Amino acid sequence: MARAAIWQGWTMTAPLEAEVSPPDEPAPLPDDRFLDRELSWLAFNERVLELAEDDTLPLLERAKFLAIFASNLDEFFMVRVAGLKRRIATGIAVRAASGLMPREVLQGIYARSQELMQKHAALFHGSIEPALESEGIAVLRWDETSQAERDQLSSFFRDKVFPVLTPLAVDPAHPFPYISGLSLNLAVVVRNPSTGTELFARVKVPPILDRFCIVGPQRFVPLEDVIAAHLGELFPGMEVLQHHTFRVTRNEDLEVEEDDAENLLQALERELMRRRFGPPVRLEVEQSIDPHVLDLLVRELGVGNDEVVRIPGLLDLTALWAVDRLPRDDLKLPAFLPRTSHELSDHESSSAPDVLEAMRDHDVLLHHPYDSFSTSVQRFLEQAATDPKVLAIKQTLYRTSGDSPIVDALVAAAEAGKQVLAIVEIKARFDEQANIDWARKLEQAGCHVVYGLVGLKTHCKLSMVVRDDGDRLRRYIHIGTGNYHPKTARLYEDVGLLTTDPEVGEDVARLFNVLSGYSMETEYRRLLVAPHSVRAGLVDRVEREIEHHREGRPARIRFKCNSIVDEATIDSLYRASQAGVPVDVWVRGICALRPGVPGLSESIRVRSVLGRFLEHSRIYEFANGGESEVWIGSADLMHRNLDRRIEVLVRLASQKHIDGLGKLLDLGFDEGTATWRLGSDGEWSRVSRAADGAPLVDVQGTLIGRRQRRASSAGA
Repeated sequence: MARAAIWQGWTMTAPLEAEVSPPDEPAPLPDDRFLDRELSWLAFNERVLELAEDDTLPLLERAKFLAIFASNLDEFFMVRVAGLKRRIATGIAVRAASGLMPREVLQGIYARSQELMQKHAALFHGSIEPALESEGIAVLRWDETSQAERDQLSSFFRDKVFPVLTPLAVDPAHPFPYISGLSLNLAVVVRNPSTGTELFARVKVPPILDRFCIVGPQRFVPLEDVIAAHLGELFPGMEVLQHHTFRVTRNEDLEVEEDDAENLLQALERELMRRRFGPPVRLEVEQSIDPHVLDLLVRELGVGNDEVVRIPGLLDLTALWAVDRLPRDDLKLPAFLPRTSHELSDHESSSAPDVLEAMRDHDVLLHHPYDSFSTSVQRFLEQAATDPKVLAIKQTLYRTSGDSPIVDALVAAAEAGKQVLAIVEIKARFDEQANIDWARKLEQAGCHVVYGLVGLKTHCKLSMVVRDDGDRLRRYIHIGTGNYHPKTARLYEDVGLLTTDPEVGEDVARLFNVLSGYSMETEYRRLLVAPHSVRAGLVDRVEREIEHHREGRPARIRFKCNSIVDEATIDSLYRASQAGVPVDVWVRGICALRPGVPGLSESIRVRSVLGRFLEHSRIYEFANGGESEVWIGSADLMHRNLDRRIEVLVRLASQKHIDGLGKLLDLGFDEGTATWRLGSDGEWSRVSRAADGAPLVDVQGTLIGRRQRRASSAGA
């Protein structure tokens, strides 16, 4: 059952090791010191598009980045653009930290996204598609197919497609049909030969069928083309005059009223149904669409002219995931097989490592996907589920896979009589229904399922196993930066800590009691916990670095995160830079911080790394006068993470682990490493080659090489 959030009055502190002197009165900061978060996100997606442009990458990798770009943009419109429009419509919109009013931001989004979508389409049709064809992979339009292929497709249409199609007429007796979000549709104009009357109809391309029809080895034809070629069979006796493909994006963000706290599950299910009927925020149409048909769509859907995007060629290039799945290893990056962490096993062996035994001996720092998730975190929970000495397991679940071995382990533990608590965040965006299903499966198995605190998403990545080790009960803890999702763990870069440290165990146990009970006062010794102490804890440590610098002690700040938007945190970094403290920020996505501004951020560098893995870890390092302090966890530097989510950062204790993550940050910020670099004007530039034209070091390729060399030497 969800409960009201009762965070006020907590004494959630992570004491500093040294007293911090009161800072001098800070100099006034300029009003234009923040970049706009929405336009910064579009710049991130442009960096994804630049990977698709990179002809040094294998061809299918480039096609995959086209699909990722399209998918990213869909979600951006469904959530961020929809949210802006909603705030404008309700009159609660306020000026952004960047100084822009919401309407100005929205205008900027539509203008920039139009440019990027045109660039995206041109890249596919002008570069990627011809390159695919030269490799024997063809995405054909109907008029490019042979007669034999058309005969094959006609049979497929009659057998598999025609039975599931439902043409919907629009006339006085048939109102304009509802167009579901992200569905692909044909706008069809037909004429009655007897009366000469022209009529409009809509045909939905069935999402249950594959978007591409296969007509031969590596030869694809879009399903909408097959349907369009057979419209005469859908409208017998009518003359088909024209047809055009279109696609609508709708507001699909969720709003669950807190009044529904006692029935959060049912409230969320109702909201999921309402999501299907959100207002439109974008209309994509073929560039060749008839103006009268477009006017009809615009009028009936209620979209503005700036929300219409004319696309040359195919709509919805997320369909290119089908091309990426082709068994063409010669057109992909070499396969990478994650290895068992050397801290769990000194060498690769056929037997699974004893994770619990290793944790009793020493802390283990994991770096996924270079370290295998299945032989570490997944093995940890599976081992705990079957260990007769394990008494209880407590687990947070934000996102997990459809066939989750993590959930299966929790079910097995409950069925074995162990106490199992699962904190399931059923409001995880776009995974809501899956998490509802998992929650019910866990409840049916006898697990205690809690949906977290109303008003706060439980985003922290925590697992606790309580085991009777004979001499005492011991807590085995995992704290990570990524979800308990075995599939994405092979694609997302994350770090995690496995530990039996009593201080961490006590902290995590108390936090689980907060999430499942009525704990009002809790002190944390090794954790920072949002929404109370993550922002304050990080800002305090930034101020401490300023003091170290003033006193002539080693001072440096290095952050690695997905996004940095929070104004208070950014301002603290500006103050550190003004004091002369070197500041490095490694960000994957949004960055509202302006680096390199004279008098404000001259000592700040911002870098971004994109590649075959999605950089997802959050690491916060402080030089701390020569005694480096490193925190890892789930929190990005955004308002939602710091104010509206349960987030956890844990301080590392092992000098070996502190040094290891320090070396990772060294690699990311080295001038010889290939990265995108952010300028003070908010523009990103890709730097992948040295002045002499030699390629710079690739972060992910370097880490893969290190793991492979270590595995080779261990097996020698």
